[in-house]
Amino acid sequence: MGRITADQSQQLTATLAANVNWEEIDFEELGLQDAVIRKPKEAGAQFTAFLKNRCRTQVVIGVFPVWKTIKLGTGLKTADEFREALKSNGFRIGSWGNNILSKPAFKAATEETEVDLVNVSVAELGFKDGATRKDIYERAIDLGLQLCPNEVGPQLRLQYKDQPKGEWLRIAMEPITDSSGRLLVFNVVRNDGGLWLDGDDGHPDYFWYGNDRWVFARRK
Repeated sequence: MGRITADQSQQLTATLAANVNWEEIDFEELGLQDAVIRKPKEAGAQFTAFLKNRCRTQVVIGVFPVWKTIKLGTGLKTADEFREALKSNGFRIGSWGNNILSKPAFKAATEETEVDLVNVSVAELGFKDGATRKDIYERAIDLGLQLCPNEVGPQLRLQYKDQPKGEWLRIAMEPITDSSGRLLVFNVVRNDGGLWLDGDDGHPDYFWYGNDRWVFARRK
């Protein structure tokens, strides 16, 4: 069929609607009232991704609610300013995170702004058995998410003081090359040693398991 006309798209939508078992769908429980009626553009983008994904059922409208909203451009600009803020608030900095924090590719916003974040597992993006970083990014973008400004790494660490123990969150950002030539992304972690800003592998072919979690930005 290739690309279709507006009339054909209406016929397609009518056919789908006629074959949906609406009695099995609880709009209130699934949040579809808000997702479809109050945010039609976002719902349309999700449905577009669903069709592009050959109607695979892991693509669900409204599946990515805002997890946390943080501020960027709070006045911290240089690597040393971020280091001082982190250390003075009791956070720890890993060697990889510290390395890419000082690279020219790391940029802080010049004006204060807010960014809505989504916390999603690789499995929730449709890869229950895991996927490469490249495939994870491509799928998330297809589903309406976007990469984070790299300032999200240290700012999330500063603004996420109640992180539960054992949680590891990789920041979905353009990787930064460290002093050894490795591609790295920020990692916000709480383990037995405390609350950390560190780095993790950002190579496009690096494989991540289904339960690994990533933080993406949500489009406004």
